[in-house]
Amino acid sequence: MCGLPNNPTSKVESAATMKAVVITTPGGPEVLKLQEVEDPEVKYDDVLIKVEATALNRADTLQRQGKYPPPQGESEYPGLECSGTILSVGKNVSRWKVGDQVCALISGGGYAEKVAVPAGQVLPIPPGVSLKDAASFPEVACTVWSTVFMTSKLSSGETFLIHGGSSGIGTFAIQIAKYFGVKVFVTAGSEEKLKACKDLGADVGINYKTEDFVARIKEETGGKGVDVILDNVGGPYFEKNLESLGIGGRLFIIGLMGGVKAEANISLLLAKRLTVQAAGLRTRSIEKKAEIVSDVEKNVWPAIAQGKVKPVVYKYFPLSEAGEAHKLMETSTHIGKVLLLA
Repeated sequence: MCGLPNNPTSKVESAATMKAVVITTPGGPEVLKLQEVEDPEVKYDDVLIKVEATALNRADTLQRQGKYPPPQGESEYPGLECSGTILSVGKNVSRWKVGDQVCALISGGGYAEKVAVPAGQVLPIPPGVSLKDAASFPEVACTVWSTVFMTSKLSSGETFLIHGGSSGIGTFAIQIAKYFGVKVFVTAGSEEKLKACKDLGADVGINYKTEDFVARIKEETGGKGVDVILDNVGGPYFEKNLESLGIGGRLFIIGLMGGVKAEANISLLLAKRLTVQAAGLRTRSIEKKAEIVSDVEKNVWPAIAQGKVKPVVYKYFPLSEAGEAHKLMETSTHIGKVLLLA
């Protein structure tokens, strides 16, 4: 429920406010404060969602530091996905109605009690998944599906290397790749994380702190290399990724956690006919996001409904403890997703 406004006599204000996590100034986790703010504006093509839960993504920590501002015109509050109940619908919206339980891909604003979302970015809650846990799916599902499946065309019988296998992206990617008959390799930084990846279906786990992942990939594939790599590290892994790919291999870069600069032997691209692509999701057009969300509902939601892809949630925090949740994410000790409950 919204708290009372400072001026209890102002009925207009009380009807149009909510609590949201505000980045009070760029900085560490302590700059995140739960404050009373104005309700979001609901456009004709939007739905207004009463947020049940939102999930943390690395982009949120970058936004908090002032390194990743929201796209122009989008909410200034962090949060790229949510689940909840529809409170109202814009006049152009036909599919959704008040009271529907949904989850959604958003460009910002998830760390709040309410969020306005273009109707094309809204998904039904998958059967068998709780309303709060459904918040763990939209960003990871849309990221993984739009990159390695829609673009890199990962398909049954191929081999797939996921860097950061125990992350939110990684734990989802393992499960959906196994569902489609792919052999999965993962890197992670501890035996505990590798065990979690194996439990989710990963075929080969590589501890990047103690092993050379290129050598291990070559060994496990009989010298061939893998077909597709999903990378969130960036610069330091660029040449190693090229070395790990087989003929016709595809590298998709979705993060730069290790840095932006790389030096590489690009003759590997020629010799092995490699493809290198990269993309973010947040800055894509509303039309493109709607296309991705529709494809995810058609291809990924059945796997979740069958129990083949499950939410992997490490910990829940109340919205008021968003700073503590960010501290946890920045230790990288978590496995899967960290959720905030509104």
